[in-house]
Amino acid sequence: MSLITCNKLSLGYDGQVSIAEIDFSLEGGEYLCIVGENGAGKSTLIKGLLKLKKPMSGTITTGNGLKSNEIGYLPQQTVAQKDFPASVFEVVLSGRLNSLGWKPFYTRKDRKDALEKIELMGMSHLKNKCYQELSGGQQQRVLLARALCATKKVILLDEPAAGLDPMVTAELYELINKINKELKITVIMVSHDIAAAAEYASHILHVSNRQLFFGTTADYVKSPEGRRFLGQLELEGGTNDDRAI
Repeated sequence: MSLITCNKLSLGYDGQVSIAEIDFSLEGGEYLCIVGENGAGKSTLIKGLLKLKKPMSGTITTGNGLKSNEIGYLPQQTVAQKDFPASVFEVVLSGRLNSLGWKPFYTRKDRKDALEKIELMGMSHLKNKCYQELSGGQQQRVLLARALCATKKVILLDEPAAGLDPMVTAELYELINKINKELKITVIMVSHDIAAAAEYASHILHVSNRQLFFGTTADYVKSPEGRRFLGQLELEGGTNDDRAI
């Protein structure tokens, strides 16, 4: 059975459809980039995959033993999150909350996992530092480590590089690619960076309040939707960092 399958999925707010006709399946191990204009329904789809929004029609099913509370999630960062008054270790450890069940305390295994994820992000020397005092790029690494503590199979990333400078963005994308390739974790990411999508993603889902394309990145760049969209971005000018995809 597939890891995640969307079948004729529609999602929305207050009875109004935001995104419809979503039909795709991931077997596990893919790096899926969700692209589309601003307001195309990308973040709404992420909330649906997290079971934070109930489908208006269609279904989202999971397989291979994946439970909805075993999906790692790195949301768009808010001002409140940037000012979170806790240490790096405490923030990362909180990613284990869903695994506690009825247990009132974190276990030794939980703490070991948090330390391992901090090390993976290259943040061991900052594990006791207050999260508020970190740079934007360091905070994103911490939140990525936290998301990894919640899963062994799939992470959802909603514009993880938003607001970061190009060098920090490149380092973050390399880490995400490492997670996908070395840890074999499925990555589903909404991105603003067309170059990163083309370089790292194995698959592309292009939406515009409905599904326009789903398939491999190689097929996307040759498709009518891909050529039209990439050509439109080139005509608009600017850099990959400030164009929504």
